[in-house]
Amino acid sequence: MSAKDTPISTFESLSLPPYLLETLKHLGYKNATAIQSGTIPALLEGSDVVGIAQTGTGKTAAFALPTIAMVDVALRKPQVLVLCPTRELSMQVAEAFKTYARGLNGFKVLTVCGGADMRQQLRALKDGVHVVVATPGRLLDHLERGTADFSHTRTVVLDEADEMLRMGFIDDVDTILAKTPKQRRVALFSATMPPRIREIAKRHLKNPVEVAVTAASTTNENIEQYYWLAKGASKIEALTRLLAFEDTEGVIVFTRTRESTSAVSELLRQRGFKAAALNGDMDQKVRVRTVEQLKSGSLDIVVATDVAARGLDVERITHVINFDIPFDEEAYVHRIGRTGRAGRTGKAILFVAPRERRMLKNIERLTKQEIPPFKLPSHFEIDRKRQQAFADSVREAIAQPATPLMEKLVDELCSSENCGHRDIAIAALSMLSGTVPAEGHGKGADASDAAPKGQWEDEPPAHKRGRSDSRNDKRRDSAGSSDAKKTAGDSTPSDRNLGRARPLKDHPEVAMERFRIDVGKKHGVQAREIVGAIANEAGIEGQFIGAINILEDCSTVDLPEGMPKAILKHLKKTRVKGVSLGMARVL
Repeated sequence: MSAKDTPISTFESLSLPPYLLETLKHLGYKNATAIQSGTIPALLEGSDVVGIAQTGTGKTAAFALPTIAMVDVALRKPQVLVLCPTRELSMQVAEAFKTYARGLNGFKVLTVCGGADMRQQLRALKDGVHVVVATPGRLLDHLERGTADFSHTRTVVLDEADEMLRMGFIDDVDTILAKTPKQRRVALFSATMPPRIREIAKRHLKNPVEVAVTAASTTNENIEQYYWLAKGASKIEALTRLLAFEDTEGVIVFTRTRESTSAVSELLRQRGFKAAALNGDMDQKVRVRTVEQLKSGSLDIVVATDVAARGLDVERITHVINFDIPFDEEAYVHRIGRTGRAGRTGKAILFVAPRERRMLKNIERLTKQEIPPFKLPSHFEIDRKRQQAFADSVREAIAQPATPLMEKLVDELCSSENCGHRDIAIAALSMLSGTVPAEGHGKGADASDAAPKGQWEDEPPAHKRGRSDSRNDKRRDSAGSSDAKKTAGDSTPSDRNLGRARPLKDHPEVAMERFRIDVGKKHGVQAREIVGAIANEAGIEGQFIGAINILEDCSTVDLPEGMPKAILKHLKKTRVKGVSLGMARVL
């Protein structure tokens, strides 16, 4: 393989068909990115491709556009197969194919992922599709059942191959490639090229063109960046106070998991904010409607995951709030890039738990700038801001011409009640002020209505809560024995023999904790099945799922500290090999 430096090109120069160029023009695309300039011509010419590229470099269009251009719509057989590590990414890629191919009548895309109705997938495959976007496990299931025919497949795309390796899917990928036609072309995309990925490329690709690009690691100068050290107040209370104090229009709040998007958006709605979740589990029509509402101003806050927010371009976004710090420093750059567009200014605020300070330093190193701390506004400052906003609205009303009816009413009150204009003004303002929203923008309830104490608070992980800690003893005692048994972090005495979590090799800065699950060797479970279940159901990236020890009756898995109780509760019910995981922290 040889690296190839590719100059930036216009899409018109890349030999794409007119209907694709018309769609790209409608979408506002002008120049191709480096990965697109190198990949599109190579795939159109029939070459295999290795693309070394991060998320955010435009790699989805790099493989979607040329493969769409080569699809024969009259042939209702899968001609393009795209393998992705997660359900969310599969849905995102499938949606991109639909968007780019809207000028091609009769074009069909199918997403084949775990958790979806197998009967619907079988029906769609029988009716005929042109592109299949799949996760390896479910696709291999179809191949073994003989329910999918890939004999007409012309192109196979491996998207985020290194992530599939980390999640334990790479052997499945190897098997799938071996079952596709020998004459097909292969496009392999990966942020890194570990030896196992190189081995796959050498075995299945023929003289590939290699295109290596890096994502931009600098941030827009129009974006003010700050961090808030998550100490002394719960994160949801801090978020509420920020939204009440800041002069915002549109806001994106980023969380790590799908479950968190729903939980945080619901808590914001309870406080009177116009907020909604945006995640990969949502129906596509709902996701599109949510984005349109954000654009129109009928919605002010979207709580989203990284995957769900890909490609989101809303001009009125003034603030990006990282409720959860991203594990990947590049993801931070892409997140905050949603604001400060079209010459406008923006603000990005990052919530950092004390144990995540090293991750903050990594972000500063990548962006080559120091991120200053942010002082959380006090309730007094928020009330003062509210009063000022209310006074401004009164000044605007004074500037408007008075109606004869109001003048008559004031005159009648002055004469009948024996009072002056000042008394009437104070009474009227007192009545009106009771209906004024806290932040003065109609977006939320009174900011002094803080979250319940402890809600979303950063507590020490279970294995660090020693018995000598009187505060934690009181918390457990006050909960009562029956409640304690229901706590998501319950474990049994025997769990003490299961050891402690080990740090991640590639991310030693991420604090880890060990969990016990109720599936083991006697159930025939494999590590990749555990990884797949946790990655898909909890939305945890594969690279942050640590050591897995499979024992006779149970297993252990190391995961990042601070997992929300709602997610842990969901994972308890998740089934692998027909057995509920019953996941619990190891004390």
